[in-house]
Amino acid sequence: MFFAKSPFERLRALIGDVKPDVAPVDLAVGNPQHAPPAFIGEVLARHTGGFVGYPPIAGTANFQRAVHDFIDRRYGLDGWFREAGTLLPLSGSREGLFLAAVTARDLMEKDNPTVLFANPFYQTYIAGAHGIGAEPVPMMAGDGILPDWESVPESALDRAIAYYFGSPSNPEGRCATRAEWHALFDRAERHDFLIFADECYSEVYRESVGAPVGALEAARERPEILPRLLVFNSLSKRSNLAGMRVGFLAGAPDTIGAVREFRNQAGPQVPTPLQEVAAAVYDDEAHVVASRRLYDEKFADAARLLSPRFGEVVPEGGFFLWLDIGGDDEAATLRLWREAGVRCVPGSYLAATPRGGVNPGIGRLRLALVASPELTRGALARVADVFATAPVL
Repeated sequence: MFFAKSPFERLRALIGDVKPDVAPVDLAVGNPQHAPPAFIGEVLARHTGGFVGYPPIAGTANFQRAVHDFIDRRYGLDGWFREAGTLLPLSGSREGLFLAAVTARDLMEKDNPTVLFANPFYQTYIAGAHGIGAEPVPMMAGDGILPDWESVPESALDRAIAYYFGSPSNPEGRCATRAEWHALFDRAERHDFLIFADECYSEVYRESVGAPVGALEAARERPEILPRLLVFNSLSKRSNLAGMRVGFLAGAPDTIGAVREFRNQAGPQVPTPLQEVAAAVYDDEAHVVASRRLYDEKFADAARLLSPRFGEVVPEGGFFLWLDIGGDDEAATLRLWREAGVRCVPGSYLAATPRGGVNPGIGRLRLALVASPELTRGALARVADVFATAPVL
């Protein structure tokens, strides 16, 4: 493995007993803090009887209907996926991202398998590789969101069983174009691996840019790719329901069937009442739009306060600032905490150092704009003040 501790454990060790000079603001953890839909308590109350008995592993009929409606609406699928694919409820996308690695190992049957992952990355990607004893291979950025394929030996690509790929990406907020999805499909066919499309941030994007193209949207134009595509999504970011732990997995019937069979043995099930709440939440777009506009407001503040010092800081999607401070990211993190009370994550903690390469997070800070606009605006002003004149050491 590339590191033994989570980035947040490393951050706690870095900060230690240092006390900030002002009241602290936590921009380290991507924990959405906008209000969730107001109606969820009422829906849950109507379905508490569903806590009796085991939940259906494949999901309730209402959950299946609501998610199909959502992806039809969101990606303009016109019912294509209802006929071509199938869905599973997940206990949050993290659970699915980890357990899908087992399915990849069983389906692909390659000796000494590798698992490819975008770099910087979400920690569960490496955990999935580690869980099945596969070699984790970080993919360095190339042009746009796609990696520099030439930076990885052909033998490692040929041994690949899966590639974890996020759009919008975490933490950079890059979004794949339709052409980039098709280029990735080409590469997956060439080297015979599965694509784990992590679309957890699919509904958090700048309204001025527009909704990012989804994996299923591109796959509809190329239906033969669906058996090697698994798409993960969640209510955590879309609907500010990280604590509910509900998401979904979409793919071809045979691929999803293999995941379902393993999960049926391993035991992760989504409680029936929570599936009913999720169905109601997927049916509603008003709260999603309201939340997205709050993020847009905060990124407008970030542009106003930080662009004079750091240049373009607003990403296409997601809710992170991936700030290029051009210096020691650990020192900058500690300085922001001590002088401004702003807690963020050193970029190097969120990326891996490939063999013979450089950690792409060095010199970066990740700040999660998840608090209220007022609290976030104040924190960003503090960041601007700290770095206004003195360079990062």
